[in-house]
Amino acid sequence: MRTELLGQQVQPVEVAPHVALLLPITGRQAAAAISVRDGFMTAYYQTPAAQRPRVRIYDTGENAVADVITRATQQGAEFVVGPLTRDEVTAVAELAAQRPPILALNFLPPERPVPAMFYQFALSPEDEARLVARRILGDGHRQGVVVAPAGDWGTRVFAAFKQEIEAGGGTLLATAAIDTSQTDYSEAITQVLRISDSRARHRRIESILGTKLQFEPRRRSDIEFVFAPAQANTERLLRPQLRFHYAGDIPTYATSEAFEPDPRSNEDLEGLIFPDMPWMLGGDLADAVRAATRDAWPNGGPRRSRLFAFGFDAYRLALALRDRGVSANIDLEGLTGRLNLDTERRVRRELAWAQLHNGEIHILPAAAH
Repeated sequence: MRTELLGQQVQPVEVAPHVALLLPITGRQAAAAISVRDGFMTAYYQTPAAQRPRVRIYDTGENAVADVITRATQQGAEFVVGPLTRDEVTAVAELAAQRPPILALNFLPPERPVPAMFYQFALSPEDEARLVARRILGDGHRQGVVVAPAGDWGTRVFAAFKQEIEAGGGTLLATAAIDTSQTDYSEAITQVLRISDSRARHRRIESILGTKLQFEPRRRSDIEFVFAPAQANTERLLRPQLRFHYAGDIPTYATSEAFEPDPRSNEDLEGLIFPDMPWMLGGDLADAVRAATRDAWPNGGPRRSRLFAFGFDAYRLALALRDRGVSANIDLEGLTGRLNLDTERRVRRELAWAQLHNGEIHILPAAAH
């Protein structure tokens, strides 16, 4: 076994060529980091022994990332995977000292220039929002509404979706933000669907006629899609309320955060359309990895954690980039999707598409281009 965990050690460490994995194994991000590490090391052990590089794991949880990079470089790192958080990735991009090539496990902010020998890999909800926008346009829908969570995550996802849908000729008729600390989203939903307008018209007509009329509220009729991104626990409240407010027949899309592999919980998500990675939806590689780990793990194998899949693919990307260098033309079938590099050296993921019926996944054909 040629893996080593290096934290705040004082003893000398052998200088030897290796791949350095930088993760916050201790601290607030420890749970996420450990999932990434487990996926990374699973891919490592599935590599034939003769082809495995030496791997050293450096803890950034209690150490400044610049110091960790310096130490890893001094100890012979030929390639660096990490760090994990956006702040750490930004700090690494600003380092002036010489360093090995890096596969950062997050994206730089869009306005930041990308340094040389700097690759970026992330599970980006903004990228998924853009995928959803392209899918909606490919499905022939041009005008619709958005109901998204208030706060930073929802704002970023909405901004990416809006930019992509409008660039493709689509129109947003209305948008609303929901407070995910609450459970009743009726006010936001009736606002974007204009059900309150329907009720106001009913009251005006009754006032004019001076009599009570039978009435069934109606939503606006020009909506062709609903984009309703949210975490799974919120989505399971949001989707039934959309149906209750007469929007159940409108094609409704979300990002992968809406899905958890639990058929009973997903019954409330009837009809929801979303993209996700093969590790969650199934596929040849996912099935093979799960089968290989089932007997090796004391608890029967890894859960369907997206961060585990992220770590698995990070290892395979690191090997490909280390071997092929700066001009790498990557095309990998991974647990997180089909992976390739764009002109900014960002790893782009092609995802599968699914729709939920009776709590079960139904894989959809690829999006039209």
